[in-house]
Amino acid sequence: MTTTPTHPDPTMEAIGRAVAEGRTGDAASARRKLLDLWSALGVTGDALHRCTLAHHLADLHEDPAQALAWDVRALDAADAVTEQRVRGHHPGLRVAGFYPSLHLNLADDYRRLGSFEAAAEHIDAARERVPDLPRDSYGDLLRAAVEEVAEAIAVRDTARRASAPGSPA
Repeated sequence: MTTTPTHPDPTMEAIGRAVAEGRTGDAASARRKLLDLWSALGVTGDALHRCTLAHHLADLHEDPAQALAWDVRALDAADAVTEQRVRGHHPGLRVAGFYPSLHLNLADDYRRLGSFEAAAEHIDAARERVPDLPRDSYGDLLRAAVEEVAEAIAVRDTARRASAPGSPA
């Protein structure tokens, strides 16, 4: 979530701080902090919190199997998020806008694991949801990543993408 919330949300702020820490190079500490938050939330906690946390936690795992587990959790949580909850966090957000990235990440995880049929299913789902992306630099970034992962699936490439979240710069 890169937008400013309408009301302070301590959990989203804590997620944001941990994600920022992970992006500056301390992935292990960021993972620990997010796992602690996950334990506090529980599997039935606020769906927006669970979706956001799991989505970002997946990016902090180099192992595609571990990333897959968290990306599945993020997608499951997204299915439980309501428009009212998302708009209560920020009026410009829409649940539909979450799905291209969530399916993209799952496609990339499955591709890296060599499960190309599952990867193709998720990249197709991501492509179907691309029209829900904003027409801005974030949307452009995701559209390009969808095509990059689709190409990698087509050639059966399992290498980590240099442009993937969490990849060394």
